[in-house]
Amino acid sequence: MRKARVFYKNQDAGMLTQFEDGSFEFAYLDSWVEDRIKPAVSLTLPKTKEPYRSRFLFPFFYNMLPEGSNKQTVCFNLRIDEDDYFGILLATSKTDTIGAVCVVLVNEI
Repeated sequence: MRKARVFYKNQDAGMLTQFEDGSFEFAYLDSWVEDRIKPAVSLTLPKTKEPYRSRFLFPFFYNMLPEGSNKQTVCFNLRIDEDDYFGILLATSKTDTIGAVCVVLVNEI
């Protein structure tokens, strides 16, 4: 199992988990859900206390991944399998993302 913190504008918003069977779960922190001012990290993941579950990486996070030759370069240089979407996400979305969201492996915090 791999876990990562999801940050929105450098504030801890939730946890993204990949389980041994390859499925995923995204859960907001209770404090994030209870604060009416804080937005959802994505329109496709509205704020809720119930975790979201999926057999595949959620489209919002998948769309944060590099594509084409950039993906190939990242995978080659970091020795990440091109099908390891969670690994690529962790390697590329720690800092300098296009949007307000970044994803950081739990033991790197």
